[in-house]
Amino acid sequence: MVFVRKIFMKSAERNDLIISWLTLSLAFSLIISENFLELMSLAEAVPIALIAVGTGFVFHEMAHRQAARHYGFHAEYRAWREGLIFAVLFAFISGGKFTFAAPGATYIFAQNISAEKNGKISVAGPAINVLLGFALLFASLAIANEFIKMALFYAGYINFWFAFFNLLPIGPLDGTKVFMWNKGVWIAMLAVSALMAFMPQLFLQLA
Repeated sequence: MVFVRKIFMKSAERNDLIISWLTLSLAFSLIISENFLELMSLAEAVPIALIAVGTGFVFHEMAHRQAARHYGFHAEYRAWREGLIFAVLFAFISGGKFTFAAPGATYIFAQNISAEKNGKISVAGPAINVLLGFALLFASLAIANEFIKMALFYAGYINFWFAFFNLLPIGPLDGTKVFMWNKGVWIAMLAVSALMAFMPQLFLQLA
């Protein structure tokens, strides 16, 4: 029963996650079709974006949520509607070159959280991205179907990108809190995610 209470999600929170997932997937499908896959059609890029954002974003936020609840804090995801609109607009206006994604955040309703607990809650999101990134990458190596292989491959790549971006020690990003808690963990996590996010040729050599 304790486990059930921890994973229970109200309809408002679930709807915010679904709306954020679908909207971000639209923005990233524009990026994928333009930059990663040599001008493949948007229809082909959408399912890849759904997998990438579904793992990279949704699992990231759920990791924060469950880590906070593990410590007995109430936590839930809340979408930022304006941020979701900006994400799609930036992707569209830039011609699929880039976007700025600020879809929302997992809010923790607690006072006087220690630096250690705050750091561990914050690192949970990027950590799940790194684990998923490697899992998706290696899964793509075992798939013969070219489209599924490509979908898993780029979903893994985007997970590493999510981890790297969130580990930057800027403002409210996860990196700030992880850095304040444990600089060794922060350096190790940032190094791995940066290597995999900015050296895509490593992926291509394995694929």
